[in-house]
Amino acid sequence: MKIAFVSQPWNQCPPVKGGSISIWITEVARRLSKACDVVVYANSSKLQKKKELEGGVYYRRISTSFENRFLRYLKRFSQFYTVKRPLFASRAYYLGYIIKVARDIRKQKCDIVHVHNFSQFIPVIRAYNPGVKIILHMHCDWLVELDRSMIKQRLDLADLIVGCSEYITEKIRRHFPEYAHRCQTIYNGVDIEHFAPEKDSGKKNNDAKHLLFVGRITPEKGLHTLLEAFQILVTQCPQVRMEIVGPHDQTPRSFIVDLHNNNKVANLKWFYDKNYLSQLKAMLCSDTASKVTFSGHIQQAYLHNNYRNADVLVNPSFSESFGMSLVEAMATEVPVVATRVGGMTEVIEEDKTGILVEPGDAPALAAAILRLLANEEVRKSMGSAARKRAVELFSWDRISEKLLCQYKNIDKHA
Repeated sequence: MKIAFVSQPWNQCPPVKGGSISIWITEVARRLSKACDVVVYANSSKLQKKKELEGGVYYRRISTSFENRFLRYLKRFSQFYTVKRPLFASRAYYLGYIIKVARDIRKQKCDIVHVHNFSQFIPVIRAYNPGVKIILHMHCDWLVELDRSMIKQRLDLADLIVGCSEYITEKIRRHFPEYAHRCQTIYNGVDIEHFAPEKDSGKKNNDAKHLLFVGRITPEKGLHTLLEAFQILVTQCPQVRMEIVGPHDQTPRSFIVDLHNNNKVANLKWFYDKNYLSQLKAMLCSDTASKVTFSGHIQQAYLHNNYRNADVLVNPSFSESFGMSLVEAMATEVPVVATRVGGMTEVIEEDKTGILVEPGDAPALAAAILRLLANEEVRKSMGSAARKRAVELFSWDRISEKLLCQYKNIDKHA
């Protein structure tokens, strides 16, 4: 069996600056390469060769410099696009990229093509590869938020539709009941050997309490709520410190906020008037600012150290299909506090591996964090249960085995 993974056109594989989809492709491709021939198509980077064999995976990297210039031109005609039919969902979006990929897939004679998020890539791949099996893997809500008739034409050509959580998959089943039999859930995962607690798990400083956030600095991640909660926490737990890890990359408003029918998410549009990171820093008074560190992007290879130094991982997101930082923390025996949204309710076993609160509720978020900081036994108990859950459900080996099984049984979904 020969498998082609098609990344989003701006992602590098293996990841240069992180990204859950790049991590997913890289980790799964390495494991599947032990039993299959695997090709990964991704964006080119100055730090990576255009073609190389690494870890048993053949990486073929496609330059998108022309497409990027063309898209800047297309944006001049924004009046012709609508919220439900935005530019990023159009056939013109990175058309050159996917044509190059589709042609090469034909040369490679692949059996299965696994596409991430971009449904408009499916007709192009199918045109050049009429006999190939195509999987569309969704890490967001686009299939149910975009124009139904447009999406249906593309799903007609897909052999399997995968969601990164049952939250995503079930929404697709309900929205497209005619394709419900093709819909399956494959979770995101974690390297349980790399993200693991230290053998000596005692914290270096038992007086200071450390909170950690890992993710992009963008409005839907809810960092403004986290900073409000932190200022409440400081008054009750002066020794608390917080580290915010992640690139300063705002998700385009059209990708999530403009599409979402939840009022709390829709109201995030006001944060797009100015730079979000600047707004966050402006929220902090001088005393509180000294307790908060914005560390920027940290490479995946070193990120486990940040988790090991944390007492609690916090994800205050308003929109989250899965929550990669949750399983990384859980594997490192760190309890989590997150919002009751999307796939995070599946990742966390409430009051056993973490605590869930409503999004946008700073006092409730502060109270949940304080509950864990004030009770070391509860933190240890939740951390231990979290590690066990991560090993049982979210290891990359388990994810890869389940995916391979889906590939082998793909004809049953026809």
